[in-house]
Amino acid sequence: MSESTQKAPGSILGGMGRERRLNVGGTPSAPTVLCLCALLGAAIAVASSVYTIGALREGLIANQLGGWWVPVGTVLLGLASLLVLIPLVRAFARYRDFRSATSRRDIVAARVAKAEAGVQSWITLGYTLAQLIVVLALQFVLANDLAVAKTFFLVPLIAETFPLVLEAFWVNVKIFLIAEVFVLIWGLIVALAMFAPGNAGKPLRFIATAYVDIFRAMPAVLVIYLVGFGLPLTGVPILKDLSLTTYVVIALTLTVGAYVAEIYRAGIQGVHWSQVAAARSLGLSYTQTLRFVVLPQGIRQIIPPLLNAFIALQKDTALVNVVGVIDAFNQSMVIASNHYNLSAATTVAILFIIISVPQVRFVERMAKRDRARMRAGGA
Repeated sequence: MSESTQKAPGSILGGMGRERRLNVGGTPSAPTVLCLCALLGAAIAVASSVYTIGALREGLIANQLGGWWVPVGTVLLGLASLLVLIPLVRAFARYRDFRSATSRRDIVAARVAKAEAGVQSWITLGYTLAQLIVVLALQFVLANDLAVAKTFFLVPLIAETFPLVLEAFWVNVKIFLIAEVFVLIWGLIVALAMFAPGNAGKPLRFIATAYVDIFRAMPAVLVIYLVGFGLPLTGVPILKDLSLTTYVVIALTLTVGAYVAEIYRAGIQGVHWSQVAAARSLGLSYTQTLRFVVLPQGIRQIIPPLLNAFIALQKDTALVNVVGVIDAFNQSMVIASNHYNLSAATTVAILFIIISVPQVRFVERMAKRDRARMRAGGA
């Protein structure tokens, strides 16, 4: 047996007679550095959290916001700050197992323990980073003797003005619920116009495409301004006598309808051409093919992006203040001007978050389910 053959299990021969030795079957190195980094990070996170919680408690008491919930909240936050120690303890337990396996020369157990110690250490570092981000955010809120907290999160003012903001918020809800219905219908009409067949439909396709391009390029606030103030000035019968809410619904329908028309178009084009060919070969007309074959399949594919468009529409209702509609945002501006404080605007933000976040999670769930269905080869 040659010398190179005898060295093969523990080395790989390199070029020009050089060898690069690899520790293929030997004892793995200890994850000491990674575990110590996790320990240091967890210590910094816990120490900064305890300091921040104490500063938050003192600030609340100094501003006469103390109560039974302050010590309870302090204890709960303190316990939450210690959660980062759970994976750290697991990491060092695996590190101890690694040392024990090494002393027994159990290579397999040592490698398993090292891998698990590394995983738990990285989990600790991930939790540490997240905790430090939260601490920095709280420190920003507590900055300048709670100036940020008093400006945006003045609890007494939020509680006092919440009924007014909530009542005005129903105007936003009413606007986007009505507008969503018209957007669905109008967007589908425009999308079908973009697919008008033959030379006869060419002018209609041109107009629909131009409409989509123009209204997708114009800011929504500008469309609301032009419609809300422009139509009453025209003196056109019926149009000049509509309410401000109706003008806003028209403007949002025109703007968001252009985006939804593009979504419809993408869904229709996503249907394989063989579906259309099969339908036409069975004797279905162009209209019947769209109605019974193309649209059902296309709409099913575009439900997630449609819901995303509706979430954007809900947020765009905050733009109605430019025409004087007293919505939640406009009401918060009035309160802010009277109290020189923006806490009411924070209330509006919280209300929009409450209605939007569940829809976002629902859209993501639907998209995930569709991706799983496509990977499984389902229809």
